Amino acid sequence: MTRHQAVTRHVVLAGGGSAGHVEPMLNTADALRRKQPGIGISALGTTEGLEARLVPQRGYDLAVLPKVPLPRHASLELLRVPGRLAGAVRAARRHLDEVDASVVVGFGGYVSVPAYLAARRRGTPIVVHEANAKAGLANRLGARWAETVAVAVLGAFPEAELVGIPLRQQISALDRAAARAGARLAFGLSEGPVLLVTGGSQGARRINSAITSAAPALAAAGVQILHVTGPKQLEQVQADMGPDLPPTHHLLSYVDEMAMAYAASDLVLCRAGAMTCAELAAVGLPAVYVPLPIGNGEQALNARPVVAAGGGLLVDDAKLDALFVEGTVLPLLRDAERLVAMGSAAATLGRRHADDDLADLILRAIR
Repeated sequence: MTRHQAVTRHVVLAGGGSAGHVEPMLNTADALRRKQPGIGISALGTTEGLEARLVPQRGYDLAVLPKVPLPRHASLELLRVPGRLAGAVRAARRHLDEVDASVVVGFGGYVSVPAYLAARRRGTPIVVHEANAKAGLANRLGARWAETVAVAVLGAFPEAELVGIPLRQQISALDRAAARAGARLAFGLSEGPVLLVTGGSQGARRINSAITSAAPALAAAGVQILHVTGPKQLEQVQADMGPDLPPTHHLLSYVDEMAMAYAASDLVLCRAGAMTCAELAAVGLPAVYVPLPIGNGEQALNARPVVAAGGGLLVDDAKLDALFVEGTVLPLLRDAERLVAMGSAAATLGRRHADDDLADLILRAIR
């Protein structure tokens, strides 16, 4: 008897490509394993996405599919999609048969399309999780056949279960006030306002440039900067800052423990990816959101609920510069009372138990 045959239920997860798909997928897997330690769990992915590294790191099996990117516009590449997709669907079906899949759970991205098609042909229940306020093509397809559609933002689908985005327990269980002193010590920060600057795992040139230009004014005001540049942009930011880096400005290429960075900070300047918005709301941390100016506008939609609730500000990418930082971000950092109120407002939209809630929906779909 093989390891897969030894379990009576097996959940197949699909959500490769970006961290916005992979992290919620793995956090859901962890919740399923906590609820039912004997349940079988595997993931579909490619050799090129983040899942190739992150899925095995978290202790789950990865079944590799051929990558089938879907062109955003009509082109010759569109003509090649049917043949490539057919091969990916066959590979997905082989894995579903091998593990005798009880349910397929898709989180969007190109890996989800062959997973949904294979599950439909096999008669396997489908659960869709949509993290963004505006659903992508893959999940719009999967939702047609899904047993359950779960969303992070109301309105992504006409009829859906509102669960939020499954987060790591280090973040969902974070007590910022209790962890503040230790987190600041770990990053070499002292008392006083702290601005966390991050453009996501790869960094954001616009955000880095604005903060670099405003660094002297921020330093003169006594603001400490925890500046996460992104691995590929650290050298450029160091060159732009020059040799006279203010002692209040802490440059990091990447931070593994974002929970500690959140605990150390009073305000965040960041993009508005779905995962970022969900994490900041969950921990009650105010932010100035700078939506990525490409795609279908989903980042601006992701941030609007928390901004409307008073938990953050929204600024167009093109309008973010040193003048905005000095004229808007700096006064906000000086207003401790307003920051506390914004954090409380953000927390009203936080959903700390999305991983458990989604796991319950998945188990219900199996039953």
